[in-house]
Amino acid sequence: MHVIITTAAMQAARRSLNGTTGVVLTMGYLHEGHLSLARRARAENDIVIATIFVNPAQFGPREDLAAYPRDLPRDLSLLEGVGVDIVFAPESPAEIYPDGYQTWIDLSDLPTKLEGAARPGHYRGVATVVAKLFNLTRPTRAYFGQKDAQQCVVIRRMVQDLNFDLDVVVCPTVREANGLAMSSRNTYLTPDERSRAAVIYRALSAAQAAYGQGERSAAVLRRLILDILATEPIVQTEYVSIADANTLDEIEAAIAAPALVSMVARVGKARLIDNVILA
Repeated sequence: MHVIITTAAMQAARRSLNGTTGVVLTMGYLHEGHLSLARRARAENDIVIATIFVNPAQFGPREDLAAYPRDLPRDLSLLEGVGVDIVFAPESPAEIYPDGYQTWIDLSDLPTKLEGAARPGHYRGVATVVAKLFNLTRPTRAYFGQKDAQQCVVIRRMVQDLNFDLDVVVCPTVREANGLAMSSRNTYLTPDERSRAAVIYRALSAAQAAYGQGERSAAVLRRLILDILATEPIVQTEYVSIADANTLDEIEAAIAAPALVSMVARVGKARLIDNVILA
């Protein structure tokens, strides 16, 4: 496995590659969700590239950039174990955002909703760094997890609008044994908090089951989710959304599939996101 730390070296390495290329973009501190993406990329491509970059542009001024967990040696060992060929791990943020950097990607509509409304500027940072990493790695396919559902919608829109010649592959959310969606931020949870946070997926699953049994009222399903979340006072809900899965417009009346049921909750020091699709 070849580890690259500069953009110039990444561009040079990419020019020498032949065949299909799969890329997995990460911020490191890897878990089984990331590794499942790398395994799928390995199964579907000749070359697999993973990136590790904690992107400062997608963190707000009061968010956890400094505290975000990092362990590069561990991450490299894990990626080598699943057959990744190249890891691009920029040696500093200045490799991606050098002095005088001024080009940003702003989507006009999708980033104003859900997480975009809660975290202004977040998707500007996400879209920009993803576009840069696509240009550096030039993948045939890029792999993302369904857990970050809005990110997947934003990236697909950007790929379409800017004519990137690649396929965005969205893979199922990988969960812990109790249903909690795997996340690097789960490391912030105490064992008790991790156990109690399982109520998030129980609530989403209950809404999915009710939909499967014929319930189509968005208000009824939101209420069901909130009532289940309320059984664990340690889980502080920020929002529960039922939205069109493509436009992210909130659904106020009857649900027409596909719909994205998503939510954010704080548990201790962790801010946790999760979702299910109604189809």
